Amino acid sequence: MQAGTQRQYWLMKSEPNEFSILDLARKKREPWDGVRNYQARNMMRDQMRIGDLIFFYHSNCKVPGIVGVMEVVSESYPDPTAFDPNDGHYDPKSDPDKPRWYLVDVAYVETFTETIALQTLKACPELENMPLLRRGNRLSVMPVSEQEWQFIQSLR
Repeated sequence: MQAGTQRQYWLMKSEPNEFSILDLARKKREPWDGVRNYQARNMMRDQMRIGDLIFFYHSNCKVPGIVGVMEVVSESYPDPTAFDPNDGHYDPKSDPDKPRWYLVDVAYVETFTETIALQTLKACPELENMPLLRRGNRLSVMPVSEQEWQFIQSLR
């Protein structure tokens, strides 16, 4: 983390059958590719910094929830999957000279012994303003306030 830089906190979603916390634990470091939402892209490209901490959230599974922590370990850079016609995240409108999609590399920090279930998070008035819990929010990348981060850590 750069001197004078305030650490930020995030939550990033992944379907565990696509990429799970166990996959990240095995690989140690991975580019967080395939984000195809402009708002989520802007957060990764413009706001995430090396040293920021991220809750790893498993979505679209039996018990959706926070399963661990990872850390941002690179500045943002163009997502190469957007330029590969053989990749499921290919975007024919993305140009390597003027990239449309960006990513950051993340590194494994820890796996929680138990998932902090979405249902548990929704029951906490301390988290009522958390973007994850807002009705209709489907972003895969979202900010977490320091207070929310600390409170969620206390649920472990």
